[in-house]
Amino acid sequence: MLVHAHSGLRWLVLGLLIYAIYNAFANKRSYEKKDKMINLFAMISLHIQLLLGLILYYTSGNVSFEEGWMKNPITRFYGMEHLIGMLIAIILVTVGRKMAEKQGSPEQKNKKILLWYSIALVLILASIPWPFREALNGSWF
Repeated sequence: MLVHAHSGLRWLVLGLLIYAIYNAFANKRSYEKKDKMINLFAMISLHIQLLLGLILYYTSGNVSFEEGWMKNPITRFYGMEHLIGMLIAIILVTVGRKMAEKQGSPEQKNKKILLWYSIALVLILASIPWPFREALNGSWF
């Protein structure tokens, strides 16, 4: 059940992240409370995903550190690649949001969000076990 929650919640996270990026791109002249909240909710959703992911990391059968685990694509992906990629992306979003809040002008704030959130989005998309990555047994939900 936790795996399905983690996989299903990814769509909310991706939606919020894409919306925050679009908002920063389209809304260059102002940075109001709603913009701040969009960015905050995107960051919070990533942190919730992190908590669910950490529980799965310690309870899932896909993570195993037995001898030869790096040779197995599934245990290597879930034991190292997925974790590191997602952690870096979450750090980028968190740092980017904090840096944006410290900027003076709305244009600078939106540029920071656009840059940091976009880099994080690319990293997240590369770190998801999509169904077309057949060796990982991924699913859409």
